[in-house]
Amino acid sequence: MSADSQIFIPPSFIALYTDARGRLRGTPAELAARYELCEDLANHLVEQAQLLYHGAGAPSEGDILLGIHAGLAAPEAGFPDGQADWVVLRLAELLAWRAPALPGPAE
Repeated sequence: MSADSQIFIPPSFIALYTDARGRLRGTPAELAARYELCEDLANHLVEQAQLLYHGAGAPSEGDILLGIHAGLAAPEAGFPDGQADWVVLRLAELLAWRAPALPGPAE
């Protein structure tokens, strides 16, 4: 990522890539690429979540978000270190839905 990059990475995402001393784990380019992937995915999931919500026998907003989280949190999905949580919380924000309590790593 160049110094003149205009991508704003929110502190909530940067926190996923910092250690206990506040140092960045990985390169700025890796952080920017992963952020863009997660932000794009959250935006892409907006329409899917709305379709599920307005479908026949529709689950609640929270159930939809928890279902999406379950899929993203699976090891084979490739969203480690709280990224699945971040995507779902960002999705809730984009939809103006109340964010559910997300399960912890052991659940």
